[in-house]
Amino acid sequence: MSNQTYKVCFCCRRRFKLTASEAPKEIKALFENYSENGVMTPTLLHRFLVEEQKEEKATIENAQALIDSVRSVVVFHKHGLNLEGFFKYLFGDLNPPLSPELGVHQDMTAPLSHYFIYTGHNSYLTGNQLTSDCSDVPIIHALEKAVRVIELDIWPNSSKDNVDVLHGGTMTSPVELIRCLRSIKEHAFSTSDYPVVITLEDHLTTDLQAKTAEMITQTFGNALFSPEQDSECFKKLPSPASLKKRFLISTKPPIVYHEDKDAKEDSQRGNNSGDEEAWGKEVPSLKSHSQKSKKFEAPEYTRLIAIHAGKPKGGLSEALKVDPNKVRRLSLSEQQLEKAASRYGKEIVRFTQNNMLRIYPKGTRITSSNYNPLIGWMHGAQMVAFNMQGYGRSLWLMQGMFRANGGCGYVKKPDFLLNGGPNGEVFDPKAKLEVKKTLKVTVFMGEGWYYDFKHTHFDQFSPPDFYVRVGIAGVAADTVMKKTKTLEDNWIPAWNEEFVFPLTVPELALLRIEVHEYDMSEKDDFGGQTCLPVWEIREGIRSVPLCSREGIKYSSVKLLMRFQFI
Repeated sequence: MSNQTYKVCFCCRRRFKLTASEAPKEIKALFENYSENGVMTPTLLHRFLVEEQKEEKATIENAQALIDSVRSVVVFHKHGLNLEGFFKYLFGDLNPPLSPELGVHQDMTAPLSHYFIYTGHNSYLTGNQLTSDCSDVPIIHALEKAVRVIELDIWPNSSKDNVDVLHGGTMTSPVELIRCLRSIKEHAFSTSDYPVVITLEDHLTTDLQAKTAEMITQTFGNALFSPEQDSECFKKLPSPASLKKRFLISTKPPIVYHEDKDAKEDSQRGNNSGDEEAWGKEVPSLKSHSQKSKKFEAPEYTRLIAIHAGKPKGGLSEALKVDPNKVRRLSLSEQQLEKAASRYGKEIVRFTQNNMLRIYPKGTRITSSNYNPLIGWMHGAQMVAFNMQGYGRSLWLMQGMFRANGGCGYVKKPDFLLNGGPNGEVFDPKAKLEVKKTLKVTVFMGEGWYYDFKHTHFDQFSPPDFYVRVGIAGVAADTVMKKTKTLEDNWIPAWNEEFVFPLTVPELALLRIEVHEYDMSEKDDFGGQTCLPVWEIREGIRSVPLCSREGIKYSSVKLLMRFQFI
């Protein structure tokens, strides 16, 4: 095809886009119901907000403010909104699916164990788990996204006189610990004021533990929370509200490391128990029996540990026993959790009511992929640790969960995971439950691809063929994906399709939304995605912005959708 022909096609495509951008018939009908003589006055808009958008606290002043905001971008009637203005309001930035005014709105005064916490795994890696560089840059990026738990694997450097951060047993290049600590201090509260937990996977000798303690103390100063400041911290963890702009260290105390190492070598010498991953082990490989007599050295290091990690001797049933006088953190791989959940589901939930549970990816996830976080959340796990280096549907779910509560990195766990039922029974993740709430979703239309995607992989010689996948990620009974029809040759598709989702546990349900462009000969092209916490979705007709694979919001791409709870 000649350049001249291509330009004609490109111009036609633009002309198609401009003429197709108009309100669908459902929106026109609503405007007719809430307008007089083609005008929606502040009084009528207020009635629309209350009756259709379920904004019961909206005032006429709010309606007037919306009208004033829309007036700056479209032609308007002097007494209110015309149809174009009403459509621009519905499909604009002033009408998102989650309320920006809410901010941090959950109770933040409960113990840390009562919250899901945005948690990173191997937070220092720039790419894959085997050969990528270690750096403070991904740590900074994570903190800017409100990740609140940063993991550092600490090892002696090559000369054994200082401390590096690297992924042990791999070809990853190291980064100095002090550099990571300084970057954490500088960027920790750029997005959220709530506490940052640093989990250390410690492979140090005793003298380097003392040196690490000195680095941590000097870097964080008075912002570091340590047990000696609060004698009750091991019985009941402090709250996020009481720890604003504070740092906490979580790792195994040296005495636990040595005892774990000794027990493992004594009982499993030369054998692999299958209970540890290929890497990411929490038992250090550099400790020796000769250090057993030195296990009380470096007391300054032990004093820094606010959340003690460790797995008691014995099987998982022993590890899940609750000590009313001591709060601790237990770590399980995703595989260990799956096995434990089949037998000890209720015991895990009981453990997480007051203790911390961290779940981490299996060692075979070399490409830094992730797993289904709902398995951890439905069992009350606070720290569902994720590789933040890439993208994928699992990571989209993680991003969706932590859009809740103002995006501060802490989301209060549902009451049934904290207090049990009316008779004190513990929530059973495997139980068959009745439908508690039904979410009805209508996908009206979408727009913005022409501007954000016109230089990408879409067919340059005809408009794309879009379809939407919409569904629920949650407990097994609620998890489902559905799909709209494919609309051919349309930059602004109008599907006008409705989907119904019965929910047994709406408190843990995430609404998944994806747009794809049908490709007959190859894999369908990506057109945007987002994930929303169901319990915070605003009812009514909303403008839903879509994000890239990496979770970055597009400048123009969005869907017009209706949400109803019945």
